[in-house]
Amino acid sequence: MDLDRASTELNEKLSAIGGTANVAVLKSVVTQASSAIPVMPLYIAMVFKKMREEGVHEGCMEQIYRMFSQRLYKADGTAPVVDDQNRLRLDDWELRDDIQQHCRDLWPKITSENLKELTDYQEYKDEFLSLFGFGIEGIDYEADVNPNVAFEVIDI
Repeated sequence: MDLDRASTELNEKLSAIGGTANVAVLKSVVTQASSAIPVMPLYIAMVFKKMREEGVHEGCMEQIYRMFSQRLYKADGTAPVVDDQNRLRLDDWELRDDIQQHCRDLWPKITSENLKELTDYQEYKDEFLSLFGFGIEGIDYEADVNPNVAFEVIDI
């Protein structure tokens, strides 16, 4: 993988000044790209519900905060914990055996009729819509708006 190759090269260059480079493997997230991957929205809706139930679900910002505070810059000053390929693993909670087993067990039971009951489908949908500015609290989507907004173009 090119990220691993680049990380290895950067580590060699940075070692002289005590620096390091790592690839970070993060948990599944709701993005425009992930929504286009077949079955990914269903998986995310299942796994997020289980992670919430287990108290280990985190949004993008919380996950990155955990990467910095618990992986890169730990309070005790010890070196980051990495896997055998020098990667920081932030997908550890999602990949817990109990959470993945729950998803494997649940997958064949999901139907169109019970989707909203067995998964966090509505949460997934809300998060997806918010990517495009929809479903944002405090926005009046019925208000008339002027699509022709004058503004000054700044040349840089």
